Amino acid sequence: MKDPRHLSIQDFTYFLPEERIAKYPLAERDASKLLVYKEGKIKTDTYRNISKYIPEDSVLVFNNTKVVEARLLFQKETGGIIEIFCLEPHEQYPDITTAMQQKEKVLWQCLVGGVSKWKPGLVLEKKIQTGKNEITLCARYIEKRADSFIIELSWTPDHIGFAELLHYAGAIPLPPYIKRSVEESDKERYQTVYAHAEGSVAAPTAGLHFTPKIFKELNNIHVVRDFVTLHVGAGTFKPVKSETMHEHIMHAEWIDVSKTTIENIFNDLEEPIVAVGTTSLRTIESLYWLGVKQFETRGLESGEGTKKMPELSQWEVYKPLKENISAGAALRALLDWMNENKLDRLIAKTQILIAPGYEFKIIKGLITNFHQPQSTLLLLVAALIGDDLPTGKAGWRKVYDYALQNDFRFLSYGDGCLLWLKSC
Repeated sequence: MKDPRHLSIQDFTYFLPEERIAKYPLAERDASKLLVYKEGKIKTDTYRNISKYIPEDSVLVFNNTKVVEARLLFQKETGGIIEIFCLEPHEQYPDITTAMQQKEKVLWQCLVGGVSKWKPGLVLEKKIQTGKNEITLCARYIEKRADSFIIELSWTPDHIGFAELLHYAGAIPLPPYIKRSVEESDKERYQTVYAHAEGSVAAPTAGLHFTPKIFKELNNIHVVRDFVTLHVGAGTFKPVKSETMHEHIMHAEWIDVSKTTIENIFNDLEEPIVAVGTTSLRTIESLYWLGVKQFETRGLESGEGTKKMPELSQWEVYKPLKENISAGAALRALLDWMNENKLDRLIAKTQILIAPGYEFKIIKGLITNFHQPQSTLLLLVAALIGDDLPTGKAGWRKVYDYALQNDFRFLSYGDGCLLWLKSC
């Protein structure tokens, strides 16, 4: 495996006209265009026909995270607006689910707009009407960190959980490149139809195209569906500002995967395993490396109580292995560790950066939208499809040039593609 630290982000840029960024979703989810890339060949269709391009008995892995209404607006008595964008829970909570279930008050890592107007000691307050009831929400500035703030949010009545509080008091956080106000329709359309686990501040957008009709057609060809949870943070939009990847700090994200799902992947390793979205892909490949960590050094924490959870850092997947460890051996080590610790779910943090030079261990294909220039998501796509053998140029560039020349819509509300691993 080649270490990608030397890669220049300038090699992963392209011109994306503003008019090609989809500001709204199509009226029908599965009407979005679909680009299929395999062995240098491109086909186009729509998502409602995606089952034609998925082999029988394949395994599709979806991210079932649910976007929370993470934008909170407070108006001071003087009229000034302060916006609090809830990024992720304070580290005192063992996982996002626990933090979302907190009642009465919670500590959260946030971005704050207009913080210069927020004087120390000033408690912000807003009242929200919910039918016959009224909720009072207060925000207290606790701590400034390098690139965020720790805010204490408290509310009455205190029997409401934090997730429910956000539903009443907050707004869906559309990505920064969708330059319009949030509308009522975004509450439904910026969620997948299978969204379940609350905790993301951005949607796993590859899944936005899927409908019950598509699922029925996939069932007809015996395609297995499984689900993982990776809570998408605002870091997914973080541009690479350094010249080389060595200087870029990859954002860490929470993953939550049931033992049953890991067992299913283990049992289906001989079938094509396709990730629906880059978040699902990062989760599944992280399972392999967590298993390697346990296999080689028994280096995973127990994950119980207040003990440190398992983590993967940005570059450790590029360290030479002591021996060639198969996907089966790695997942078996991970499952044995979970059994030893009586864990039904694996909760961990992953910071892995997947870029050209990375060797995929489990995934054979990826369903994804089109990504921003100079983004880590574009690096991941480049790693997956490799160079285009007929032309010798980067495969990702061939795909994106084709999409730009053929009126594909880009980014979160845009069209998407099915990409097969370069060796498939």
